[in-house]
Amino acid sequence: MKTLVPLLLPLMFLLSCGGKPPGEGKAPAEGKLINGAGATFPYPVYSKWFDEYHKLHPNVRINYQSIGSGGGIRQLQAGTVDFGASDSPMNDEQIAKSATPPLHFPTVIGAVVPVYNLPGVTGDLRFTPEALAGIYLGTVKKWNDRQIASANAGVKLPATGIIVIHRSDGSGTTFVWTDYLAKVSQSWAAKVGSGTSVNWPVGLGAKGNEGVAGLVKQTPGSIGYVELVYAVQNQIPFAAVRNQAGEFVKAGLDSVTAAAASAVMPDDFRVSITNPPGKGAYPISSFTWLIIPSAIPDPEKRSALTGFLQWMLTDGQPVAKTLGYAPLPPAVVSMELKAISQIR
Repeated sequence: MKTLVPLLLPLMFLLSCGGKPPGEGKAPAEGKLINGAGATFPYPVYSKWFDEYHKLHPNVRINYQSIGSGGGIRQLQAGTVDFGASDSPMNDEQIAKSATPPLHFPTVIGAVVPVYNLPGVTGDLRFTPEALAGIYLGTVKKWNDRQIASANAGVKLPATGIIVIHRSDGSGTTFVWTDYLAKVSQSWAAKVGSGTSVNWPVGLGAKGNEGVAGLVKQTPGSIGYVELVYAVQNQIPFAAVRNQAGEFVKAGLDSVTAAAASAVMPDDFRVSITNPPGKGAYPISSFTWLIIPSAIPDPEKRSALTGFLQWMLTDGQPVAKTLGYAPLPPAVVSMELKAISQIR
């Protein structure tokens, strides 16, 4: 019997615990869940960042819904998410309607590009500001219109109609696109203006950068606008655009960085960099923002969000380059790191 005692004791202990070893049957701690929603423009880099940060900090999980900038701002105002994301900064009216004053944190710099589906046309097209405004106003209707042909000498353009595609949802990408058109075209500024949603003179709507990219890809003769990453990932041709310096420039890391070089960043980080001066600058570039409440009562969520912001602004920035976004200028990073202390 003495030889059975060492075997019986563990069994008796298990029975006294309900037949389970200590700790078995208890759910593991999942840590703090942070919910955000908004822009599709930066979704590829946000998705990568949130995944990488979770690997480094398993107790922090960030769930992000890519629903468009307008939706992200509305959900933030309604208090249904912990943070919003937008390619257009909130305006004064939106801020005034927010229960908690929001803070804007630029994350990366991206580009909105005109994408097209034109079978039989090889090489990259070039667009003047006048041509792009005319296409979206509905006054430039054919692919061989002189407004397009004059910038594309030697390219045999078809006499087919242009199918215009735009966003159907409230969109920061639309804000960047229309903000640019309003700066370069008096007709556009007077008839349409700028915003996350506008009354389009012509065209078909699609939801999200994904939707516009997909509809352009399957529609011969079409033109649309998407964030650069979506054009590259979907292998859709995108055009060079004439900038203020008179150069036809394609979007890329160098040209987007050049666009941001002339920006004078205000203390609240709400700034537009479309149609910038200077050589080498791609004219339809923009910062994109995380929008964070200035007061976060839950100390764990506050710590998780501020920790992520600090990582994103430092170790996370090199990730942007790998996905086609330009990292933030060092001076902007320095300003933002100081601004994090405003979150209480």
